[in-house]
Amino acid sequence: MLAVSKRHSTEAIEAAAAAGITDFGENYVAEAVDKIKALNLPVNWHYIGRIQSNKTRGIAACFDWAHTVDRTKIAKRLSEQRPAELQPLKVLLQVQVDAAGEHGGVAPAKAAALAAAVDELPNLELRGLMCIPLPADSEAGQRQPFRELRELADRLADAGHTMDTLSMGMSGDLEAAIMEGSTLVRIGTAIFGPRDT
Repeated sequence: MLAVSKRHSTEAIEAAAAAGITDFGENYVAEAVDKIKALNLPVNWHYIGRIQSNKTRGIAACFDWAHTVDRTKIAKRLSEQRPAELQPLKVLLQVQVDAAGEHGGVAPAKAAALAAAVDELPNLELRGLMCIPLPADSEAGQRQPFRELRELADRLADAGHTMDTLSMGMSGDLEAAIMEGSTLVRIGTAIFGPRDT
């Protein structure tokens, strides 16, 4: 489970960590970097927002995971900017699982090429895939994009890529995601309550 802590206070994050949560997700680089430096907790920080080119340095320097890599250009910047003293940045490829593509992501047909590119970068460690599907009204509708992502991960694993992590599912569709093999669901409000404004 990944506790989505964006827009929540350092005090709330400290309390969650004290309760045993070890993985926290943030969407906004500047906000997250301030929190990470202020807290200095022995936890894993995951970047789960869209990655803009001008934000890669902060992600490379302060996070343990980046969930939303969808272009070779971004992957290269993250690898180049990863400090030498840190372990490789763990990376998930964000895949576009719906036709609208409003959440971004690499097209499924291009995921293998991106995975191959990431595997060649010295300061990144490819670990799996991530998606944010459009809301669906039924369990079957919720499960379909997650199933497609899992099947894509299986094909990439068969081709030799590490695919031990599937980041899929949030508070509204976590049951469907888990049924389709999610290893990391992203939960915010259910843990922290309403976000700070």
